[in-house]
Amino acid sequence: MEVLTPKATRRSTRVRVEIPVGVISLDRTRPFGEKCTVLVVSAQGCGFRSSEALQLETPIMLSGLPGGGSVTARVVNCLPLGSDGNYFLIGASLYTHGNVWGIADPPDDWSAAGENDPAPSSSDPTPASAPKLTVNKKAWPYNLFSEGAEAHPGRK
Repeated sequence: MEVLTPKATRRSTRVRVEIPVGVISLDRTRPFGEKCTVLVVSAQGCGFRSSEALQLETPIMLSGLPGGGSVTARVVNCLPLGSDGNYFLIGASLYTHGNVWGIADPPDDWSAAGENDPAPSSSDPTPASAPKLTVNKKAWPYNLFSEGAEAHPGRK
């Protein structure tokens, strides 16, 4: 039997994606700017691949989102990918929750996450012209994730 503690329970479903974005640090004492790839998203944040490690709590901006938008977040996790130290998986928590990723049919719990957001939000932050995202679930790094904790586009 699995025991779910408050730390183990997800606030919203994760979805595997591959979205190229620009990431910059908003802290002048921690300079960073790079084209990165977002690999997993939720209504509260994302995980993206970077060639540099980022310090926890660094405020960042992700730009070039589907529909041309941008969003601010803070670094909450930084893990090396592999043992060579060439890439890192950076976990970011959004300051404004919701479907900023342009997911065509987001999981049901994403709408509840937006309602609980203390920041004001529009009814739909994703423009109707945003392109639909496609995912290759068998390609790296998606094949590294377990099957139990993420949603898969096309399956409910």
